[in-house]
Amino acid sequence: MTLPFYEVDVPIRSTAQPGLSGVHIFTGPADSRSAALQKAHEVYDAARAAKEAGLEMPHGRPDGWGACGYRPGWEPDWKAATAGRWNDPYSWVRVGDDGDFEL
Repeated sequence: MTLPFYEVDVPIRSTAQPGLSGVHIFTGPADSRSAALQKAHEVYDAARAAKEAGLEMPHGRPDGWGACGYRPGWEPDWKAATAGRWNDPYSWVRVGDDGDFEL
């Protein structure tokens, strides 16, 4: 059974330049919002640890989650993170659609 894709949006703020903020986005398969948040946090922690140790960042895991970047000086606010089913903006079908739609 294929798991649905989730998007996890994590607010971030710059520690070097107060007032600068953004969002770090993670996507991957999960069976729930809480599982998606946990996976996103795991890949972030792994990427941070690798970079701080001077190692190459691990990009992909067998479970489909990974981090493509890490920015030192930007701190995530995991308590404010949100997760929901990922919706491909280029898809004709929206999450929750029953597939019956008119053109």
